[in-house]
Amino acid sequence: MDRIIIVYSLTLIILLFIITFLPSTNAATYNVAAFGAKPDGTDSTKPFLQAWSLACSSGKPATMWIPRGTYLLKKIAFSGPCRSKRVTVQVDGKIQAPTDFWFVGNSGSWILFQGIDGLTINGGILDARGSHFWNCRRYGANCPQGATSLSLSSVKNGIVNGLISVDSQRAHMSINGCNNLRVRRVTLIAPDQSPNTDGIDIQASTAVTIVDSSIRTGDDCIAIGPGTKNLMVQRVGCGPGHGISIGSLARSPNEAGVEGITVKDVTFTGSDNGLRIKTWPKPSNSFVKNVLYQNIVMNNVRNPIIIDQIYCPGTKGCSNQNSGVKISGVTYQNVHGTSATPIAVRFHCSATTPCSEIKLSNVKLTYSKQPAKSFCSSAIGTSQGQVAPRSCFY
Repeated sequence: MDRIIIVYSLTLIILLFIITFLPSTNAATYNVAAFGAKPDGTDSTKPFLQAWSLACSSGKPATMWIPRGTYLLKKIAFSGPCRSKRVTVQVDGKIQAPTDFWFVGNSGSWILFQGIDGLTINGGILDARGSHFWNCRRYGANCPQGATSLSLSSVKNGIVNGLISVDSQRAHMSINGCNNLRVRRVTLIAPDQSPNTDGIDIQASTAVTIVDSSIRTGDDCIAIGPGTKNLMVQRVGCGPGHGISIGSLARSPNEAGVEGITVKDVTFTGSDNGLRIKTWPKPSNSFVKNVLYQNIVMNNVRNPIIIDQIYCPGTKGCSNQNSGVKISGVTYQNVHGTSATPIAVRFHCSATTPCSEIKLSNVKLTYSKQPAKSFCSSAIGTSQGQVAPRSCFY
């Protein structure tokens, strides 16, 4: 009897070892190299699409694998829906755009994932080689519109993990119409003066989380657009760039609102703005509500806290109007650091739709080792704890 028990126990141990440590046969991996992708500068667009087609149509969890090396891709779209319930894109190498920016410059998106439920993108480097495009924008009369490096459209239950994106033509990443998406440990880099190189643009999306990331670009670190709900941004380093912006809103009168935004444990360094809400001074049914900024550090930021409802670059037919966007329920809690300008807190709200329920709690911002100033127009709110500069609510 003892011998039977011992044999049975050993059998269980062996089975446990197999289940725990040996690769599962209930998975499939498709190496782009097996379809002709070569890390030598030749166009790998077709092999990537072939590998994706098999991974997406697999009846079991599948991985599209990009090994070490540099692979050239032109405009490409990875589309669902997928038969596989979980498709992983494992990028161990670098993906590079063509030197000639016209190959992707009019496409809107360089690399697009769309209509997928259960997508994971792991690791990798995206190099859009945007410098020639930026120069065209600065000095040329005939330039394409530029492309976002990585676009996620109608993606559900997704993860983007460990991605590095450098020198995007325009935004590094866009998130549009997505639900339950987690972005973590990404690094987004473009020079300070590179035009319109936002880090992450978000709109019409719900339950997006951005954590443990570094964004150093020439425009907004994160731009939060119409229809964004329940967004969490945590442990992100931002700067240079234009800060974390809600908006701009009210480009059109019937835009969806923004609500349920939390930004916490974020550090801004040398950015033009820190925590910014911006709306065009135009009629609008849109709104911004239930926003929490918590545990924020400002290092030499030009506009650490700003609500700008007279945002009208180039005075494009809107400078004499008032914004219809209703801003309410915005809390700034534990915001400390230094301002690069005398006015560290600026609330320029709509004269016809004043900001309301603005709360300042334990805010301490200085300018050149001296007290900073605040400015308020049509802003209604309260302050508690230590608040410097003094609040100017009415």
